[in-house]
Amino acid sequence: MKKLLLIIALLSTNLLMADIANKMVLIKEARKSVGEMPAKQLKALLDEGEDVIVLDVRESEQRSEGSIPYDEFNKENFVAITRGNLEWEVAKKIKDPDIQIVTYCRSGGRGALAAEVLKKMGYKNVTTLKGGLKGWVKAGYPVKTGLGEVVLKKEK
Repeated sequence: MKKLLLIIALLSTNLLMADIANKMVLIKEARKSVGEMPAKQLKALLDEGEDVIVLDVRESEQRSEGSIPYDEFNKENFVAITRGNLEWEVAKKIKDPDIQIVTYCRSGGRGALAAEVLKKMGYKNVTTLKGGLKGWVKAGYPVKTGLGEVVLKKEK
């Protein structure tokens, strides 16, 4: 009986690892398909007032971690649609298929997958933020939270 349980546990672990590997392949392919925009480039576009949509595809509870900041003059350029609802809601919120869209999530995987789907849906100028919100923070840019804009620093 112990041997049987051990075999089942090992098989389960192998299946789980294969599933993770398959997901990583999909994410890698999506990143290659849509490209990745460095945080510095997105920050420059925002600072220059370029017409760009910044699309947050994280789950609503993850958004409490903070988001890329915006001001009252450009808040319509910041859209939040969860990855799971993207195909159903995006046409209502982003009507122009030619506008530049930069997707992001926490670390970049779902953002890349979302950007790939948007391209398949006919949005022509879509990419994802390299490293997601973590990449934004790592570049030293502020995050908007319920406390205002904060710059996060890694503890030493």
